[in-house]
Amino acid sequence: MTKTNEPTNAPARRLTVVQMLPALDGGGVERGTLEIAAALVAAGHRAIVISEGGRLVEELEALGAEHVTLPVGRKSLFTLRYIPIVRRLLRDEGVDILHLRSRLPAWIGYLAWKGMPAATRPRLVTTVHGAYSPGWYSSVMTKGERVIAVSDSIVDYIRKHCPQVDPTRIVRIYRGIDPADYRPAFRPDPAWRERFFHENPQLAGKWVVTLPGRITQIKGQLDLVEIIAGLKERGVPVHALLAGGVHPRRQAYWQDVQARIAERGLEGDITWLGPRSDLRELLSISDVVLSLTRKPESFGRTVTEALALGRPVLGYDYGGVGEQLDRVYPKGRVPPGGVEEAVERLAIWWHDGVPSVSVEVPFTLEAMQRETIALYERLAGPQGGPDGEAVR
Repeated sequence: MTKTNEPTNAPARRLTVVQMLPALDGGGVERGTLEIAAALVAAGHRAIVISEGGRLVEELEALGAEHVTLPVGRKSLFTLRYIPIVRRLLRDEGVDILHLRSRLPAWIGYLAWKGMPAATRPRLVTTVHGAYSPGWYSSVMTKGERVIAVSDSIVDYIRKHCPQVDPTRIVRIYRGIDPADYRPAFRPDPAWRERFFHENPQLAGKWVVTLPGRITQIKGQLDLVEIIAGLKERGVPVHALLAGGVHPRRQAYWQDVQARIAERGLEGDITWLGPRSDLRELLSISDVVLSLTRKPESFGRTVTEALALGRPVLGYDYGGVGEQLDRVYPKGRVPPGGVEEAVERLAIWWHDGVPSVSVEVPFTLEAMQRETIALYERLAGPQGGPDGEAVR
């Protein structure tokens, strides 16, 4: 459950903020949307989310936010019919800030916004959550009057691939975790531990490495298979956990992963746990957490969570993951795609002991919420300026 502080003072002006994304089924963007909605409500503002819905809607509404169900993320020409509906909502609800978080919903929201009179439309914010493929379709994510980049790596990406974007419009706001939930002293509930290890007796006496993330080529499950094979060849008593769901469109890839596991004779050494609501507990009982993305990630939320729990992370040294490891756990960096380097590093860690995480994680939920709400308030206020002067 996303945590917020109770507001101590009413805001000078109560804002209405709309966030748009495809759905609320889970994931980093979805969680961040709830966290900002929670902060808005706690600050005395009004939070509305437009999406197709999903399992997180109940949690969103329990925070005091509102949800409007529109399938704005469906890849169909019919989705264009929602443009006038969104435009009407922005007008009728007196929306002050429109925050676009994903490309297709962003096009719907942007075209709705663009069709409103400039003097009465909301201020526009976009967030670049990832290193999207450059081109027309992705360009909408840089059309905000303010463009939030979730790491310095994404700032560099925008400057390189979108030179038309005025650098003063870019605002770097790191994603963050709640130190009250993710801390080195955290230990899972004894009942959870008993149940989990009872359900997974194959972990007894094993060195546990976990690869969190949905089952997709980007997350590097095939690299994991080769890493586990290499560690087994070196005599490491390792067992790997895969924690993440499989979308129906990714079934063919998942079959490829299972075939590779069987080909390498690792059926008893890799366990798929499916989608989990107890990822914090899983990370906390892991000896090492892996990040093996096949292209640079913008930030890597599970890396932050694992490091904040005091768990060592080994990850490919690029994008936001490399940025985090450089600041918090440089011993965990290996070259992108460096399966052999990963095997050698992990084998040494098993034999000699894993280096501890000694640096405090600086990426906090409170900072992310505070900086985002401040951006909204300044952009919507007189200092935001009619032509969108820089907010820094």
